[in-house]
Amino acid sequence: EVQLQASGGGLVQAGGSLRLSCAASGFTWEDYTIGWFRQAPGKRREGVSCIVNRDGTTYYADSVKGRFTISSDSAKNTVYLQMNSLKPEDTALYYCAAEKLPVVFTIDQAMGVLRGSDYWGQGTQVTVSS
Repeated sequence: EVQLQASGGGLVQAGGSLRLSCAASGFTWEDYTIGWFRQAPGKRREGVSCIVNRDGTTYYADSVKGRFTISSDSAKNTVYLQMNSLKPEDTALYYCAAEKLPVVFTIDQAMGVLRGSDYWGQGTQVTVSS
């Protein structure tokens, strides 16, 4: 059974940093792509970043490029999202999702597949104060 557990959210001032973790279990690590989404109140869920475990390829939404870094640790079956230079508009509930997707060509493809996944972690709240 695929299970994901997200953690690491919190309250931080603008310009600060947080690192989110997504601990995963129940699947063959290198066959899966894992992504982060976020949803602010009254807004639709937005794809933030994803990583292809097979080759480490990473993708980012334009809104977070240069500020967020996604990485994975296969020994710990955990994906991390390092968030630097946080802005108030980054405030949202952050979720991780996983899908069997060993090859990815574009972020739109990856996020589209992940959005329809059955495998989601619980959200972790990130609040950035101005």
